[in-house]
Amino acid sequence: MSAHHNKMRLYEEILPFFHDEMTMMFGGFGGVGSPPTMISHLLEWGVKDLTIIGNDTGFPHIGIGQLVAQNRVKKVIASHIGSNPIAGRLMSEGKLEVEFSPQGILAERIRAGGVGLKGIISDIGVDDPYLNKGKTFVEVEGERFVFETALVAEVGIVYAKKADTFGNLVYDKSARNTNPLIAMASDITIVETEEVVAYGELHPEEIVTSGVFVDHIVLSKGVDWKWAWETN
Repeated sequence: MSAHHNKMRLYEEILPFFHDEMTMMFGGFGGVGSPPTMISHLLEWGVKDLTIIGNDTGFPHIGIGQLVAQNRVKKVIASHIGSNPIAGRLMSEGKLEVEFSPQGILAERIRAGGVGLKGIISDIGVDDPYLNKGKTFVEVEGERFVFETALVAEVGIVYAKKADTFGNLVYDKSARNTNPLIAMASDITIVETEEVVAYGELHPEEIVTSGVFVDHIVLSKGVDWKWAWETN
């Protein structure tokens, strides 16, 4: 593997990819599988007015929820925000735009973006005026469907258990969640990993995300929040 295929970076080297008013996808489910050190740096760098796309808004002190809690996000596309009361309050106050997408539909919209489709069709929400508000309907073989647009982002931030220097990724059990899809659907994919090994050291059968979807890799400093189930 030639030197130019080494995608390891310092955190200051990825700073130019983040800017105000950008669209960013993030991996994670309630913070599990979210990249903690990158989120900490985003807080330090002061990036604001973000449109974020991911499963949920974490908790006020966990995962992407910290950006929401500090009012750095103007719009979120997610399956739910219930674990983050600050997100709910901001939405009620008109300070945060929220587009809800059922969890499976959200995943498929991201997957569609990753494989170059314009969207998917689904019968979920056909009869629900809240879910289908402003959406296009299509008819196939006499049945009515909602057209759900594909989702893509300028940058996707992904968390992995292990990576090689080319960006082939291994995830830790359920921390895998939406990370593989987000790696595919982002113009620039930046991976935070707990461990880095040389190219060729990962067994092909354990690789979930191919390095062709990864642009840059940074080394994690570890989870820096207390999980909701942990006691003081």
